[in-house]
Amino acid sequence: MSDAPPLYVQRDQPEGVPPLSLTGERTLPDVPEENYWYRRHLVVYEWIAARVEERTVAGPTGGGPQQVVDLACGEGYGTAVLGRVAAEAVGVDANPEAFEHARLRYTDDRTRFVRTLVETFDEPCDVLVFLQTIEHVQDPDAILERFRGLLRPGGEAYVSTPNLLTLAPPGAEKSENPWHVKEYRAGEYRELLERHFGSVELLGLYHARKLKLHAWALEHAAWDRIHKGLRITKPFYDRFTPAIAASDFVLRSEDDGADLDEALDFVAVLRP
Repeated sequence: MSDAPPLYVQRDQPEGVPPLSLTGERTLPDVPEENYWYRRHLVVYEWIAARVEERTVAGPTGGGPQQVVDLACGEGYGTAVLGRVAAEAVGVDANPEAFEHARLRYTDDRTRFVRTLVETFDEPCDVLVFLQTIEHVQDPDAILERFRGLLRPGGEAYVSTPNLLTLAPPGAEKSENPWHVKEYRAGEYRELLERHFGSVELLGLYHARKLKLHAWALEHAAWDRIHKGLRITKPFYDRFTPAIAASDFVLRSEDDGADLDEALDFVAVLRP
């Protein structure tokens, strides 16, 4: 077995906080090469946090503090975002390294972390968050039924997953990600969710701003061939990727004319 260090490790962590290595199982902040995926996940957490804040002011029972649970929270950055607006945000993850890192790095009074399996966590909540993880699950029906049981009256869940059609090669039933058990098309994802929740609102995540321009250049201006021909691929992306921001993604619904088949990820808002 090689003793070589991991290729990508978090940079510039606070003193006493062990950096995490990028394995492909979860995304990480503070890894410039991973910034695209980190921002793609962060924008959804920020959107949910805005909705949690709205619920606190004018929630389903007249407002009040919101108890939020972030299941499979990984490094903990999303739980910390939710903790800024929730009465308490609880990050749950079974991985010992991720749990220890999150516990030491995110120490706000309204944020705490629990090391346990998603399947055994049993604290009731007003808002449940489960992002980019259901594709890792062997029995999604069982886990969704458990989620419904954790929600207090008037609660809602947010469950996201990548779109098979834009993640995997054309015609493939799954991408090459070894951590994924099942990847979904919009229709089958909605069907899965509707088996367990009475209200299912499905949104799509799309490129915006410079990522939309980059996608246009790849499709219509032969940018892939140009940067390779000019031998500027590495210097260009060494600058472009770390500069990606959450604002380079946008969430849209079918009511806004969005085509979910073209979405990067599906974000579901679920109510019992």
